[in-house]
Amino acid sequence: MSPSTEDVVSIRRGSSPLVLSLPHVGTEIPAELRPAYAPRALTVEDTDWHLERLYGFADALDATVLVPRYSRYVIDLNRPPDDTPMYPGASNTELCPTRFFNGESLYLPGRAPDATEAARRRDAYWRPYHDTLWAALAEAKARHGYALLWDGHSIRSEIPWLFDGKLPDLNLGTASGASCAPTLREQLAACLQTSAYSHAVDGRFKGGYITRHYGRPDDSVHAVQMEMCQLLYMQEVPPFAYDETRAATVLPLLRDMLHLMLDWRPQ
Repeated sequence: MSPSTEDVVSIRRGSSPLVLSLPHVGTEIPAELRPAYAPRALTVEDTDWHLERLYGFADALDATVLVPRYSRYVIDLNRPPDDTPMYPGASNTELCPTRFFNGESLYLPGRAPDATEAARRRDAYWRPYHDTLWAALAEAKARHGYALLWDGHSIRSEIPWLFDGKLPDLNLGTASGASCAPTLREQLAACLQTSAYSHAVDGRFKGGYITRHYGRPDDSVHAVQMEMCQLLYMQEVPPFAYDETRAATVLPLLRDMLHLMLDWRPQ
């Protein structure tokens, strides 16, 4: 039996135009799938750890917040349903990932999901999240005339398999300007420039499927992705503990950026 939508994604509904998507915070692997994974995979080390906690202030902004239950090791909610690579010519993670972020196999030999299993997972786990996200954006747009999508991510600051050297602290992605209005992109970029953190706009991370697919400024949906280094708010090594001191330093900037989005108006 397929899980219900409520089992796959939780949603806290707000009445502002802002929708916060956190597609990689899930940590569960269904019991029936666990025997196929390498033992190390069961610790789900490549999770976007603690982002629901970090963005806890979003409730006070009356934002709608989507939180998935299951790990990206089951299915990657930020990849296209046809598994088209997001970054041609670079190392990419798949719709149903088969590798850790260092390129090693997630699965025991011969146990990686085949096309039939990938399609089943897409229907059981991917589609409910996206149906919920689409509905949340449609509701915000119906109420306000436009919708704002912030797709929140975090990652270790150094992962040679995915990118060279150390990643900038904060990485704003707007699909090279296609996923939101130019004025919103400019204001968010200017906010980053006033901070002490290293940053990039549409650099190595330009936004994944969620930003690129839902960000349609001509249809009054404006989407951005924030990929931030985990060292800004947590330990990047096991046990991946949340760091209150570091988090307290970056939180004002995140709040400012989300307030900026809410203060912004389409022209």
